Amino acid sequence: MSIKQVQIFDTTLRDGEQVPGCKLETDKKLLIAERLEHMGVDVIEAGFPISSPGDFHAVSEISKLIKNVKVCALSRAVNGDIDAAYDAVKHAKYPRIHTGIGTSEVHIVKKFNSNKEEVLRRAFSAVKYAKSKVEDVEFYAEDAGRTENSFLAEVCEQAILAGATVLNIPDTTGYCMPSEYGAKIKYLLENVKGIHKVQLSTHCHNDLGLATANAIAGLENGAQQIECTMNGIGERAGNTSLEEVVMILKQPQYEQYATRINSKLLVETSQLVSDLMGMPVQPNKAIVGSNAFAHSSGIHQDGVIKARETYEIIDPRDVGVDESQIVLTARSGRAALAYRAKVIGFHLTKLELDSVYKYFLKVADSLKEVNDKELKTILTANGLKANLK
Repeated sequence: MSIKQVQIFDTTLRDGEQVPGCKLETDKKLLIAERLEHMGVDVIEAGFPISSPGDFHAVSEISKLIKNVKVCALSRAVNGDIDAAYDAVKHAKYPRIHTGIGTSEVHIVKKFNSNKEEVLRRAFSAVKYAKSKVEDVEFYAEDAGRTENSFLAEVCEQAILAGATVLNIPDTTGYCMPSEYGAKIKYLLENVKGIHKVQLSTHCHNDLGLATANAIAGLENGAQQIECTMNGIGERAGNTSLEEVVMILKQPQYEQYATRINSKLLVETSQLVSDLMGMPVQPNKAIVGSNAFAHSSGIHQDGVIKARETYEIIDPRDVGVDESQIVLTARSGRAALAYRAKVIGFHLTKLELDSVYKYFLKVADSLKEVNDKELKTILTANGLKANLK
């Protein structure tokens, strides 16, 4: 079986930073960029240089720092934007300019007050101009999710003719269902002249909670690059989550795909991004949330204690977590109580366990969870101190 290498395009520092309140100083961006490079992403989208002097400076400094992966700068289909993008990434060992324009009817009419012919002209012109600056040019068809496929194919052909190396097909508004987005990628592969010359990229937003599902559907239908962010941060409801994509592709049903990501650095990198951006990760966030490998239900705890895979499809060590958590609550059973007691040194007999369990439930009913200190108090209050080993 041949392995398909999936390019991971990280836009934490561009799309991710568009979250209100997440503005990062250059030194913090450099820390994140260095960590992303170390973790194994293929492309770092460092920012939108024309947007502000600060962003230009950050992209420029990242371009000087990063040596092993591509550094990308965003621009609109405007020569001044492209000039700024080039000036910011020209120091990179592997520079990329990411330029594009809106292609949906609502963007063409209501945003640009324009027409399809003008959009086709601007798409070609922007890519051609960017190509005169750098070899690696990615073109984005903004709001491709709501663009009719036949016109989207025309735009893509113009970008290819102008020299694009990557075509980004964004579901900018998180509008598509996975089957619809997958079909869009398939349509382009089957109907765009010269499509074999470029990579197809997914860039999906999470307005309906489908960003990761759409990205995977795109991959299944021929896309080779996935654009994503750590913790799924980004505009409005966020973007495709990098850690979700990486771990999905490690599941047996996707063994034909591979990424360069060192998954053992996912939780560590997630926490770094969260701390520097001041954006807490929700506890139930897949893969990197504090509850992702925590179990409080008695039935689940009993299963995990006997065999981790009964309730976990991912080994926590694969994402940088030492072990699963057995959290004691009023929903916990005897197996969990005995397990946690043993961890802190109390080896209970069956009779001792039966005796202390009733008392434990009374205490647990008044608490959200029972920590080790409280558990020790419960055990010693029931005369079990002598069993400490």
